[in-house]
Amino acid sequence: MATATGQSPVRLAVLDSDTGFLQVLANRLDAAGWQHRVLASPVPTDALVSMRLNVLVIDLAVLGPAGWSYLEKVCERLPSLGVIVCTGRSSVSQRVRGLRLGADDWVTKPCHPEELIARAEAVARRRRRAEAARAEVGPVLAGELEIRADQFQAFAGGRSVDLTRREFEVLQLIAHAEGRVLQREEIYQQVWGYTMAHGDRSVDVFIRKVRQKLEQASPSWQYIHTHFGVGYRFDPEAREGHEDLGHEGGGPGDPAGQQPARRATGKGAAEQGIDSVLDKMRTSLA
Repeated sequence: MATATGQSPVRLAVLDSDTGFLQVLANRLDAAGWQHRVLASPVPTDALVSMRLNVLVIDLAVLGPAGWSYLEKVCERLPSLGVIVCTGRSSVSQRVRGLRLGADDWVTKPCHPEELIARAEAVARRRRRAEAARAEVGPVLAGELEIRADQFQAFAGGRSVDLTRREFEVLQLIAHAEGRVLQREEIYQQVWGYTMAHGDRSVDVFIRKVRQKLEQASPSWQYIHTHFGVGYRFDPEAREGHEDLGHEGGGPGDPAGQQPARRATGKGAAEQGIDSVLDKMRTSLA
């Protein structure tokens, strides 16, 4: 049975203990032809993957203090899964925290089951559109790096860089800027979806994490450059003393979009030295 929007039914799981609410919700979901299940307790992310869910609804009150860490883990490790927090009364700071951890929506109880279903359908619809858009975008090849939007991951020499969802989103954004300097505020707005608060260092912290992982996976290349007081730029450069033998010369035979290896000139080496010093300063302040 298709939904009102013509899409296939949504696979949904609800982590909740409110039996009355769950019964009414189940009746509505059955009428809509959705596949659904109730989770009595938090399950490992691998188990969630095997369920092939579109949307997970979580009542944080059921999980207690561990709810926040579980929410963050699910959002980070399952980037294609839509997540809705449906819980009791909460403060603005709690709702903001949940959304910034990766939840797609927040619904306050008591709520009508039809509203929750409509919100779940909207989340699933946005996710499907995003997946379709990612499928149309080919991999980005730069230096030794291959950035795959369809897998939420980057690879160096065929090995996964092992980025979290948020780290990948940061890398993908600056890589698609094609050498343009992106201000911290712009990165935050695009990745987190909110205006960056004064003094927030989230962008610097995540850039540092991404940079460290790229350096470990591809030590002969420098990918991210710091523009002190402004932001960051993605521009692959072969480090001094290294060369990419697989793409030496950068001739017409290079794969489309592949950045050829470049030896660092005197100016490039100086810029890299300054960039390294500034990055260490930021790391110590983060």
